[in-house]
Amino acid sequence: MRLNQLLTTGNLLRPFLASAAFLALAACSSAPPSTFDLSAVTAGGGSRASSRMLVVAEPSATAPTDSDRIVVRTAADSVAYLKGAQWTQRLPQLVQARLIQTFENAHLMRSVGRPQDGLTADYKLLLDIRRFEIDAQTGEAVVEVGVKLVGDRSGRIIAGQIFTSRVPGSAADGAVAANALDAALAPVLTQIVGWTRTRV
Repeated sequence: MRLNQLLTTGNLLRPFLASAAFLALAACSSAPPSTFDLSAVTAGGGSRASSRMLVVAEPSATAPTDSDRIVVRTAADSVAYLKGAQWTQRLPQLVQARLIQTFENAHLMRSVGRPQDGLTADYKLLLDIRRFEIDAQTGEAVVEVGVKLVGDRSGRIIAGQIFTSRVPGSAADGAVAANALDAALAPVLTQIVGWTRTRV
């Protein structure tokens, strides 16, 4: 697991209300935040590579997930940012990068890249990060990603699936939360790669 802690600070939560808009209720910390990375899955695919080329679009996500902050669900209708902790970049970009690396590590496709890489792709993956958070009520890290496989030349949706993973986790501090979310992401990445391979 490639968890990269760059800086250290406290672990108080900055609350937000899950309503039409998320309302910040606490001031910014003056101390620099701890910064954490996510891991790609490194296991190989174990079968011959397809000749197809795949583009992975940047996942969509709603606030507050569409940010570089670690999200904690404090109640059914409210969430918070974990104070003093952040990802190395916006979460959708980070998940996109780790999924592409997982595809590359599996050696199942001829080429995998981003839309801006200029690939003449046969297929495109559209992703929607529905949950990527520590659930304080259940003591779990929860990752839920919706995926659609699109024929890039036809634009037709070939298949869709929702992938969910839960592992024990807490918001005790940034490192604990980030480690748990990294562990929850790993099976989702693996399942998305396997699911895609059987359809291309």
